[in-house]
Amino acid sequence: MADDSALLREGVQLILSDAGHQVVAGVGDGTALVEAALRERPDLVITDVRMPPSGADEGLRAAVQIREEWPAAPILVLSQYVVEAYADELLAAGTGGIGYLLKDRVGDIDEFLAAVDSVAGGGTVLDPQVIGQLMTRRRDPLQSLTPREREVLSLMAQGMSNAAIAQRLVVTSGAVEKHTQRIFAKLNLSPDDTAGHRRVLAVLAFLRG
Repeated sequence: MADDSALLREGVQLILSDAGHQVVAGVGDGTALVEAALRERPDLVITDVRMPPSGADEGLRAAVQIREEWPAAPILVLSQYVVEAYADELLAAGTGGIGYLLKDRVGDIDEFLAAVDSVAGGGTVLDPQVIGQLMTRRRDPLQSLTPREREVLSLMAQGMSNAAIAQRLVVTSGAVEKHTQRIFAKLNLSPDDTAGHRRVLAVLAFLRG
């Protein structure tokens, strides 16, 4: 269970414990969440979105990282906000159950516990408001890019190679390659095209956007 609010975190943990669940870790930031989830491999990971150190989308980014290293991780996002930047990536990644609920729209404890059981069992539970915002966003493929992917695409538009982008962003070339492949996929660029052709088409889409 991850939430930077100690009161809310302890409250949810109490609800879960009373319902017969064992909470193996309660943390307050994204880094600790990743470490605890990969160490414990729990039946369910529950996380808020806005947590330290970024205070913006740390919980979602941590969830995406968990899914990258543990694709079957069952994850339930429980937040006050729909943060779109990484939501698409999280919902599309991995094989485990997935959920995204808004705290203020959870009607009662039984509804919450039903969502917990569903996601832990491999199901999908999404608040209609979350679905609405993500569907609106998908009308423009560029809007589905994460902030990092937009940064990579911007550097591609400047004519930089993957190696040069990796050096600029202080990451590995492999990490940049993963970002470019996700960019191509989100922009619906066919894998049958050469990488160079797809780079050009991606840059043109970026400049038009």
